[in-house]
Amino acid sequence: MLPFGTNPWFGTPVNPLDPALIPGGSSSGSAVAVASDEADVALGSDTGGSVRIPAACCGVTGLKTTHGRVSLQGVWPLAPSLDTIGPLARDVDGVTLGMQLLEPGFAPASPAARTVGRIRTDAFPEIERAIDDALRSSEVEIVELDLPDWETAGGAFATIILTESWQVDHHLLDNRAEIGDDIAGMLEMAALFMPNIDDARRQADEWRAAFFALFERVELLALPTLPILPPRIDSLVGDQTPLVIEITRHTGPFNLAGTPALALPVPIAGGHLPASLQLVGPLGGEELVVATGRVVEAAVA
Repeated sequence: MLPFGTNPWFGTPVNPLDPALIPGGSSSGSAVAVASDEADVALGSDTGGSVRIPAACCGVTGLKTTHGRVSLQGVWPLAPSLDTIGPLARDVDGVTLGMQLLEPGFAPASPAARTVGRIRTDAFPEIERAIDDALRSSEVEIVELDLPDWETAGGAFATIILTESWQVDHHLLDNRAEIGDDIAGMLEMAALFMPNIDDARRQADEWRAAFFALFERVELLALPTLPILPPRIDSLVGDQTPLVIEITRHTGPFNLAGTPALALPVPIAGGHLPASLQLVGPLGGEELVVATGRVVEAAVA
């Protein structure tokens, strides 16, 4: 399915960290290409985490851009109010190069953020500790914050992405044999959510207002990109809807907000896989997010 990066048609890209693990998706090929040194920079689309999730799974860096900042001309739509394009690379400098290719003249802010709001989640304890360790090493001022109505945001996000995917892509069901079960299942599931779209958009507007208010207290937010470590491919049996929800739980709300978010690897003490720190900025705050990501990256190197 989309956030797993598995591909029964052309083969699943191999996760360089561990071939038994999912590469993450849907921009799995982009993450694997940069993680394997096959490319310095790759581009991906991010509608619910499809740049950040594979970056987290493959131990690379990926940037979801502010909605509307990078043109979507020529991009196959999934959910137009959520769709974005962003770069992936092995490190923050590579992501900066990717942004310069998309937007000539792009440059990280100076100085980097001084105050970061720490959003606590129910991620694996070792992941939460890795995020804390990385932030402490970066010597930023950490402010403990609660993300308002997390579950409301997740529900509104699910309704909007499914409804909009139906509106732009339902014609694909006319040739059912030509599309994968994951795409077909997503489009068919949309029928259950479409009647609630007006309520979902109202909830999204209310949540965004509360969310944006957090940036009156801090410059950036920090939380895990994924609440879990990448699952094994051979564990993907049966109905995977709960796992899809779990993997996108920390990424989808920021598509709903439209804000930029950087995923970058940070070490887990005693672990062979990295965690992924997600730095979330205000609308149009890519320069600050990237600059702060560079500070964190240097601190944990």
